[in-house]
Amino acid sequence: MGLLTFSINVTLDGCVDHQEGIADDETHAFFTRLMDENGAMLWGRVTYEMMESHWPAVARGDLEAPPAVRDWAIKLETKPKYVVSSTRTAFPWTNSHPVVGDLRTSIQALKDATPAGVLLGSGKLATELDRLDLIDAYQFLVHPRIAGHGPTLYQGGLPGARRLELISAKPLRCGAVAMHYRRADR
Repeated sequence: MGLLTFSINVTLDGCVDHQEGIADDETHAFFTRLMDENGAMLWGRVTYEMMESHWPAVARGDLEAPPAVRDWAIKLETKPKYVVSSTRTAFPWTNSHPVVGDLRTSIQALKDATPAGVLLGSGKLATELDRLDLIDAYQFLVHPRIAGHGPTLYQGGLPGARRLELISAKPLRCGAVAMHYRRADR
């Protein structure tokens, strides 16, 4: 069984708005490495649509991009992508698949079928999956910014606190810190 790892950019005040993080070669390399280490991607519909509207064009070379960004886009093109949505059924982007049925059962089956692990990149979906006790690890890229707005990490709340064990903390040149945690109670 693979681990379900929640990974996202977050500011010091908890903002997970994708426009608030520092996007440079080093941060893209961080997320490319995470994607390489995992067997599949998992998103909610909103995140999927945001990604689908940009990254395929970068992978095709339709949009100019630095090498690290293009590398991410090309690798993302071939990576299996799973999407949780109650409103959308067609996912034409290469290697995209809907998650159907009961959320707990479907995500557990995805973890069981993906020994290399599943990388979750949607804040709202992470809240739902954490409520179901399905997230095993967390890889946050904490940016040296205070956004002063939302959306924020776990904005919808959890039924209780999660005890985490620090696996690693690595500062990046831009001032962001890559934080890797695992559930301490597993």
